[in-house]
Amino acid sequence: MAENGAQWLVVWTHSNTEHRVDEQLAGKGFKTFLPMLKAWSRRRGTQSLIEVPMFPGYVFVHHALDKRSYIDILQARGVVRILGERWDRPAAVDDGEIESIRSVATAGVPVFPHPYLSKGQQIRITQGPLAGVEGILVETKPRKGLLVVSVDLLQRSVAVEVESTWVQPVSRVAPARWPALAGAAPLGSSV
Repeated sequence: MAENGAQWLVVWTHSNTEHRVDEQLAGKGFKTFLPMLKAWSRRRGTQSLIEVPMFPGYVFVHHALDKRSYIDILQARGVVRILGERWDRPAAVDDGEIESIRSVATAGVPVFPHPYLSKGQQIRITQGPLAGVEGILVETKPRKGLLVVSVDLLQRSVAVEVESTWVQPVSRVAPARWPALAGAAPLGSSV
């Protein structure tokens, strides 16, 4: 968190209003971040590559939230709410997660949505345009690996292919993925 209390907040938007919300909040002086990815779209029988939000339905805002700024954000057309318990207890996204998403968005490599993974092997890319980015390695091929960068608060992820030789593990032990794997009964079971 910055010295002035500014933190990365998540604004939940109505469907397909991310750009409108981003523009309105930026116009009001808020520092916003709307990461985009390229996706194929078919309209009128023609297929074209368009930019779409990396995290549909969400816009990131870096701000020290007070009652007035909370109301200013909520008054933007297309805003559903700010994620968190209450206006004075917003949920925040870690600066490192935002920087990882920013690196992926600007690296010029193919990016696509990926199911959120809460646990797995944490890795760091050691070279190339994404050097220093950390994420979860979920798949390896002879020459490529699939790196997933997640925003825990949203439980959303994006994936990018990386050279397998460009990654190194951050920790040696990967945590168990499911309670049953760690010797516990699955949630909801009557064991």
